[in-house]
Amino acid sequence: MKAVIQRVSKASVTIEGEKVASINNGLLILLGIVNEDTQEDINWLSNKIANLRIFEDHKDVMNNSLLDIDGEAIVVSQFTLHANTKKGNRPSYIKAAKPDIAIPLYENFVKQLEIDLGKKIQTGQFGADMKVELLNDGPVTIIIDSKQKE
Repeated sequence: MKAVIQRVSKASVTIEGEKVASINNGLLILLGIVNEDTQEDINWLSNKIANLRIFEDHKDVMNNSLLDIDGEAIVVSQFTLHANTKKGNRPSYIKAAKPDIAIPLYENFVKQLEIDLGKKIQTGQFGADMKVELLNDGPVTIIIDSKQKE
């Protein structure tokens, strides 16, 4: 499981002209899933994201987590995070899990993050053509891979 986490002042997801998710002050999480991902990956990644200290404290030091600031989150499925560009110029997405495997893992990740944060998490729609807008705060963008635990 791979996640791109962006600290945002605001973010939103629009599908077919309708805004389906919108947050202020929190994290936009782009989530890529592979066939080998398990509940262990979900638990580890959700805990890591909830406790990642990337928000400023009163001394303007990144010392607070999403939990500490009571921030919001949007999770968006993004199979392109597992693109392989080794051969040619057209990326291969063969490593990305197919919907029958990816959707339950995606939904379980959202549920686990809701448990870890103690609040409802907004999402995009799996497989939809989404327009994602964000105002990256910092900018702070971090990539986390549950398989490499980094």
